[in-house]
Amino acid sequence: MAIYGVALLAACYIVGIVLGDMFGAIVGVKANVGGVGFAMLFLILLSNHGIDHGWLDKKSQEGIAFWSAMYIPIVVAMSSIQNVVAALSGGALAIGSGLVGVAVAFVLIPVISKLGGSKGEVK
Repeated sequence: MAIYGVALLAACYIVGIVLGDMFGAIVGVKANVGGVGFAMLFLILLSNHGIDHGWLDKKSQEGIAFWSAMYIPIVVAMSSIQNVVAALSGGALAIGSGLVGVAVAFVLIPVISKLGGSKGEVK
């Protein structure tokens, strides 16, 4: 059985992990910070770009849609094993990073909505 979209997923994952390790080193944490999130973002951006520019055929699009759907439960499972108590006892950096991440996400919602150019109201 051929599995389509795995090469793009793997490339996004590798780049995301490298960026997460670099970001962890920048902020002084000996861990990967946001690597899987970066990988998800790259997968979304590159798959949409490929669809828009026609370099992804139908089978590859279906394969990427499958792996994208599988990726979300994997991220949820990975985040469920994180030690929240240890992170909170880690001090102001952990708490501040979480708050900044949430604030940035809330600020970007209207920006992304305008970029998407909605064609109608969601009811």
